[in-house]
Amino acid sequence: MLKTREQVRVLGPGDRDLFVALAEQDPVVNVFADYRARLTNLDERWLGGQVWGRFEGDELVAGCHLGANLVPVQCTPDDVGAFADVALRRRSTVGTIVGPSDVVAALWDVVQPRWSRPREYRSRQPHLEMDHLPAGTPAADVRPTTPADLAALYPACVAMYTEEVGVSPENDAGGGDLYRARIQQLIGRGWSFASFDDHGVVFKAEVACVTPYAAQVQGVWVRPDRRGHGLGVSGMAAVVAHVLGSGMAPVVSLYVNEWNAPARAAYARVGFRQTATFATLMF
Repeated sequence: MLKTREQVRVLGPGDRDLFVALAEQDPVVNVFADYRARLTNLDERWLGGQVWGRFEGDELVAGCHLGANLVPVQCTPDDVGAFADVALRRRSTVGTIVGPSDVVAALWDVVQPRWSRPREYRSRQPHLEMDHLPAGTPAADVRPTTPADLAALYPACVAMYTEEVGVSPENDAGGGDLYRARIQQLIGRGWSFASFDDHGVVFKAEVACVTPYAAQVQGVWVRPDRRGHGLGVSGMAAVVAHVLGSGMAPVVSLYVNEWNAPARAAYARVGFRQTATFATLMF
C-alpha cells in the first residue's frame, strides 16, 4: 500500500484560505498566525518572512510562521521535523520561538545542536482566555490612547519591554524607531489602552492582534510605585470590557510567565482561565 503523498513548501497568497482554515482549528491559540495571514495575505513582502505548510495529499495539516517569530501552527511534536531544515536556514532572523510548550520543546530538541544558545527559555507559560465581561469593576480612567499620549506612553512601553524581555527595544537597529512606530501603529488602530496621572502612565496594555475569533493582549504593565493596589485587576477589566463590549473580538487571550504569581492572580480575579500552556525561547 502506497504512503500518503507528503509535501512541505512555502505558502503564498493562493494558500491563504487553506492556512486560515488550519489556524481556525484552534483559533484562540493560533490568533497570532491567523492575524498575520489575514493582514499580509501570505505575501512575503508584507510578512517579512515566510509561512511554510506540510501537506498530506491536498490537505494542509500543519504550518509554521517564520519571521522575527517562529510560531508553529497546528503542529504536533511529530510534525516539527518537517520544518526543522527551513527553521535552521532562517535562524539568524528569528528572535523568538513561541507556541504550545510540547511542540516548542520538540522543535528545540531537533534544531538545538545547530542553533545558537537561547538567551532565555520560558518553558511553561499559562495561556489564558475569557469570553465574558469581567467580574470586577473596570477602571474608569483606562481608555484608548491617542497620538497626543505618545510622549508619556512611549517611556512606559520601553520600561515594560525591558522589564519583561530583559533588554531594551531601543538596543535594536534603528535606536527604537521601529518600536516607536509599532506603538504609534497600535494607537492608530485603537489597540493601546492606558491610564495616567501627573507622573505619567499608571497602567497600560495593548491588543497585539485581532481576528474574528480572538484578540490577544500584550504589554500589561503597572508603574512600580503604584503596584500592589489592584490596578492591574481593574485595568485589565477595563481592557476586556472594551474589547468585548465594542465587538472588537468575542474572546480575549494572553499568556503569562508561570513564575509571575501576582499577574496570574490578577488575571484570575478578572475572570481569565487557563486553556493551554505555551513556551518561549528568546535569542
